[in-house]
Amino acid sequence: MLLNSIKEIKSEIKNWRVKGLKIALVPTMGALHEGHLSLIKKAKTECDKVVVSVFVNPIQFGPSEDFEKYPRTLEADLKLCDNEGVDIVFAPNAIEMYGKNKLSNDTLTYVCPPYFYADKLCGKSRIGHFDGVCTVVMKLFNIIQPDYAYFGQKDAQQVLIIKKMVEDLNIPIEIIQCPIIREHSGLALSSRNKYLSEDGKKNALVLSQILNNIKGCYKKGITDIQALKETAYSYLTEKHDLEYLEILNKNTLEEDKNANINSIILIAFRIDGVRLIDNLYIED
Repeated sequence: MLLNSIKEIKSEIKNWRVKGLKIALVPTMGALHEGHLSLIKKAKTECDKVVVSVFVNPIQFGPSEDFEKYPRTLEADLKLCDNEGVDIVFAPNAIEMYGKNKLSNDTLTYVCPPYFYADKLCGKSRIGHFDGVCTVVMKLFNIIQPDYAYFGQKDAQQVLIIKKMVEDLNIPIEIIQCPIIREHSGLALSSRNKYLSEDGKKNALVLSQILNNIKGCYKKGITDIQALKETAYSYLTEKHDLEYLEILNKNTLEEDKNANINSIILIAFRIDGVRLIDNLYIED
């Protein structure tokens, strides 16, 4: 079932609540791929009803980012969701979600996560990005009121920030983090992979190669974080515009001098002008 209005979906949710059904939410920006479908499949096994939201959220994009060209494939998304037995696809437009006011913090209430978590990694170059993410996720939580919400590990910083928001604001929802789904080549699935040329896809494999090499060096006994990061540079060419490579505590995003069981390796760079991110736990 496709619903576009908040009023309609709240009415459906109310009927489910009366019956005591367990509700799952899988928030997406559409252009669905196997990574999204893995979240849906897990939600289906754990809940009675599954809602997938499809909304390209304008307030999490910066002025020079790819909001206008972000892939929008609603018809294909609906077919995939139908095949997976999704109960509702909620696909509002920006006016439905935010009203007709200008989309700025001059006129719109934003949910702002702690700077400690938001002003590093992706947030360092994407100013205000996580304000937009938390605002739309909070709105979806309030509209749908799910018992569980499913997010992919590929956006590790985002998941941690959303978990923090849920904890700090006493939101009665459990956040379920699901593993990264990869192509056979090792490239993490992403809606933005559609922007890549064939040559760009080959060059993008460096993302997972760097992560796995660092993990391999750690397993051989190298724990100094700077030394581990330096092993990555031989993989990079002029085609790789590295934005960050960090090894942080997976639970707090704090820096440690030495890698350990709680470390996560995070990387972002641009290929063909396309910004890609990936990460890997240093120990499974």
